[in-house]
Formats: sequence, structure tokens, C-alpha cells
Amino acid sequence: MVSVIIPAYNEEENIRKAAGVLSSLLTSGKIEYELIFVDDGSTDATWREISALSVDEPCIKGIRFSRNFGKEGAIFAGLRKADGDCAVVIDCDLQHPPELIPDMVKLWKQGYEVVEAKKRSRGRENLLYKLFAKMFYSAMKAADSGKGMDLDRASDFKLLDRKVIDALSDMPERLTFFRALSSWVGFNRTHLEFDVRPREKGKSKWSFKKLFKFAISNLTSFTYIPMQLMTFMGVIFFIFALGLSVNTLLQYFSGGAVEGFTTVILLVLITGAFIMFGLGIIGYYISKIYEEIKFRPRFIITQETGFDDGK
Repeated sequence: MVSVIIPAYNEEENIRKAAGVLSSLLTSGKIEYELIFVDDGSTDATWREISALSVDEPCIKGIRFSRNFGKEGAIFAGLRKADGDCAVVIDCDLQHPPELIPDMVKLWKQGYEVVEAKKRSRGRENLLYKLFAKMFYSAMKAADSGKGMDLDRASDFKLLDRKVIDALSDMPERLTFFRALSSWVGFNRTHLEFDVRPREKGKSKWSFKKLFKFAISNLTSFTYIPMQLMTFMGVIFFIFALGLSVNTLLQYFSGGAVEGFTTVILLVLITGAFIMFGLGIIGYYISKIYEEIKFRPRFIITQETGFDDGK
């Protein structure tokens, strides 16, 4: 059986469309399935739509969070509840083409344990977003240290074997980045390519501000690039200070004098800026450590529908 995990946040307009398309596609392909919608604390009628569908269709199940915990929490909640021999994670807005799922299943049956859908094109994205995404994935690749993890063109749309699901579910960390973790765990893997489609209905819930915070959180929780950046800046400043010292000594022995307080003030300002920037990065990492050691749950489930009694 294939478990299809569908995170949803304020997607009342897309729930029935997604359920209909996925059910029709999997039924026609003679694939046994279950659809697990995860309502990530929506404020619209998303949960009402999921509940209504689960009453009519036994293969449709729903999980509702007590508040918005984010897409990462929704994905891991779906993985934890999945009963299938493999699971597919797909967006509710159908920007990920469901038609790829039968091909993913075929590759899985051939022995692949991770089948990832990679973006051939990113769809309708503005230049600033594309540039920011490129910088983010380049930083993640630079931090890979030879592990073969390349997230460029990666997506959350992928099929995972039961062994991979269990490996991810057993990870105790609170701050998760599904796209990177599903690559980090390894296993026998392959990929397919797809073009990102326009949304069927509604608007994207990802503003640039949310994407920026998401990127910073994932970069610091999965890599130590910012710490390395501070070391690099320290080396640059040391070279700069060494050159200035040599220049000062030459001026002194040649009878000239370095003028007044301008140089001193500039050095104090530059040094202070570097120190404050470094303390900010260290403080951010400490805040992440603080979040981890509190060991709060990744999500809180307040309601379920469609699952067997006692599950």
C-alpha cells in the first residue's frame, strides 16, 4: 500500500480537488493507497472539508494540529501515521504533478528506496526568489563536506520506502528539514524530473519573509556555514589589520605620522561591527540549542479522522 501525505494550511479550495485527482489516478493505476491530509492549524474550512471526505471515503484520513506548526511538522506527522509500505509526500495545491506517482511506484518496485522528484523548472517565480533559492542551496551544498547531498532543484515531492520512513521517524531532533534529512539518510535512490505547475486555486502561503526565516532556520540547524563565515571574516580582518600595522610602522620610521583619530575610530567601528555580528550568529545557534534541549513535541495533534479505533 502507498500512503500519500498531503500537508495543508488554509487550503479549503484545494482539498476536494486534490483528493479527487489523487484517488482517480491511483485507482486507475490499480495502486492500493491511503490519503493522509494533515491540517497544519488552518483558520479556514480546511478541516471541515477533510472530515467530510473521510466520512464518504475510507481511504481518506485526516490529522489536525492544535495550531500552525509548519510544513515540516505536518510532513513528519503524516510519516508517523502512515501505514503504507512506502509513502509519497505531495503538496495540496497540485503544483507537484500527481501523474508522476505511478512512475515513482514502479521505480520503488524495482528496488529504489527513495524516489525524488527534482524540479526541471521552478515555474512562476520572481527573479529575487530564484536568486535567493540559488544562494541557499549553494550554501547547503558547500556545507555538505563530500556526503553527496545536492539540494539544488530538490523538492518535498518524493517517495520513501518503509525503511526510510522509520529512519526519519526515529530521529529525535526537534528542528527538522525534511528535504535535507531525506537526502542525508542515504539509501538506494533515484530521481525523476518535473515542471512546477501554477496553483490550482488560492494563493501561496509563503511570503518572502517566511521563506527567509525558513532558510535561515534550516541553514543553521543543518550546517555550520555561519560559524565558518565568522572564521573567514576574522581572517580577512586580521590580514587587513596586519597590512594597516605595516603601513603605520613605515609611516612612523619614515618620519610621517598617521593622522589623528579617524583611523582609530574606523578600526573601532569595524571591529565592533564584526564582534556584534559574530555574537549574533553565536546567539542564534545557542537559541537553537535551547529549543532542542527543551524537547518539546514537533507538533500537537488535536483531532484525527478516518483512522482505525485505537490507532
